[in-house]
Amino acid sequence: MVLRILGGFLLLVVLALTIAAAWFFRPWSDYSPAGYNAAGDPDRLIELSQDMGSVFPYRTISATAPDPLTRNLQTFDIAYEWDGETRSLDRYLTESTSLGLIVLHRGEMVFETYRNGAGPQSPLTTWSVGKSFVASLIAIALQEGRIESLDQLLEDFVPEFSGTDYGNTSIRHLLMMSSGIDFVEDYSAEDSDIRRLFFNAFIFERNIDEMIMEFERDTPAGTELDYISSNTQALAAVVRAIYGQPLAQIVQDKIWTPLQMEGNANWSQNVPGEDGIAAGYCCLNAQLADFARFGQWYLQDGVWEGERLLPEGWVQQATRPNAPFQEPGPDAIYAPRGYGLHFWIPDNPQGEYYAAGIYGQYIWVDERREVVIARFAADPVWGGRTEETYAAFRAIAEAVSPLGEASNDQ
Repeated sequence: MVLRILGGFLLLVVLALTIAAAWFFRPWSDYSPAGYNAAGDPDRLIELSQDMGSVFPYRTISATAPDPLTRNLQTFDIAYEWDGETRSLDRYLTESTSLGLIVLHRGEMVFETYRNGAGPQSPLTTWSVGKSFVASLIAIALQEGRIESLDQLLEDFVPEFSGTDYGNTSIRHLLMMSSGIDFVEDYSAEDSDIRRLFFNAFIFERNIDEMIMEFERDTPAGTELDYISSNTQALAAVVRAIYGQPLAQIVQDKIWTPLQMEGNANWSQNVPGEDGIAAGYCCLNAQLADFARFGQWYLQDGVWEGERLLPEGWVQQATRPNAPFQEPGPDAIYAPRGYGLHFWIPDNPQGEYYAAGIYGQYIWVDERREVVIARFAADPVWGGRTEETYAAFRAIAEAVSPLGEASNDQ
């Protein structure tokens, strides 16, 4: 009798383990928790950063009217002073595990290089650079009159958020990263909100919008800077509600096609197929040249081929502090960086601003020198390299366009 009970128990254990293994590896699917788990392996960072589509479901963004950037590639001798020594650009690119670097001057590509297996057609992931694309879609909706004011509330556009703290938050405060929502953005802490958001979306296939509805405010909105990904997910929900389409399709219609991007792209979503919801806070994957073109669009004040796509004044507003707590400097909450409307601001800015993502993704714009730098990397210590990155980028801009040559020197 005991042996029979023990045998039945062992059979149940084996059955449970078999079911768990099947769920974890999902041999019937292109995507599985096992793949998502492997994506967190630091040894796979270089691989994942240029092939997110092999691990996470996505929706394609098609390049329907490609028009390659003008190439006028040149050789530059670039060095900068850092930590008491002169360092070369080559050393910086090597130490920062760079995947690619493109430099535009007055709309022409003057420098292009790739490393660590990446190439011109590699779909490099943005991580949080994607946040600046979502903010740009908000601006486009404003230009089209679909949004009357940035002070409108999220629930005005997405009724599902009514009665939640996020629903009672203005678009302006979401853009400023000053929603006051209690959300922990700590990539290293196992139990942080951002890790749980990612885990539950991709492994348990939960609705990302419904997850962020659960968070509550612990600080009055509009009073402090707190960079959290849930704010951008809320903005993505606004955009999807306004246009009634998936985020990837909106990006294709409103950015990719008008800007004549060179290559197809994709945006990661929680589940495959039509029911998937994009992770609006990250994970747009595209060619480096098209990220550089995005920066050129901002350098041109949101105008492309003579058509104004962003509201007049938007670029100035989005790339400068909108409140004292967003100012850059040694006392800034993310010192020395400041913040605008989903764009970062370096210390001592001279018409410079940038979009940035974890592990070293940058779209850097220097208005005075008319230079755009797109540098993407797979750098596990990117955060400690921020100020050196400023020095390297400023040296690149100076080499490409000394101030005496800039047409809009100020």
